[in-house]
Amino acid sequence: MDRHRKLAKTQTGVIFHLRLLNCLSSGEFDVDGALFTCIDRTVDQLEEAADARDTAARDVLAALVPLEAAAASVAPDAQQLSTDDPAALLAIAGGAKLYEHLLTGRMSVTAAFGTRIPHTKLRRLEDAGLVARDIGHPVHACQPVALTDAGRAALFAARRAPTTQRR
Repeated sequence: MDRHRKLAKTQTGVIFHLRLLNCLSSGEFDVDGALFTCIDRTVDQLEEAADARDTAARDVLAALVPLEAAAASVAPDAQQLSTDDPAALLAIAGGAKLYEHLLTGRMSVTAAFGTRIPHTKLRRLEDAGLVARDIGHPVHACQPVALTDAGRAALFAARRAPTTQRR
């Protein structure tokens, strides 16, 4: 995150110097030695800002390489997910808890937005390694359910997959 913020900040510097150069070359000012000095100084500052931006971009890319490799290695096959699995994963990503009714013993998963997920779907997602329960809490007192790294990667892949083809 820090590297991305630095990249955004350096890009802002590049944009500032480009706009300043545009303003200086707009014809609004008299063409004289002072204008040429200002333009030269602005071009030098623009070069420095672009170099800083390029360095920050390389740092961001270097930080993303291991993350993308890890996500690719743990991502399940797209064929493994059913059509409603991404919706369940998205609901769980917002926060979900597994409850057991004290009288009936029925298990149910409720997401933070009120979405209910069948217990069988939770078991299937858990068996696939996409979600994990916090077994440190008893089920009757609500076990938190969260996405694993593989679940986040599967959700990301499902959200990036095209749903329709354009003609």
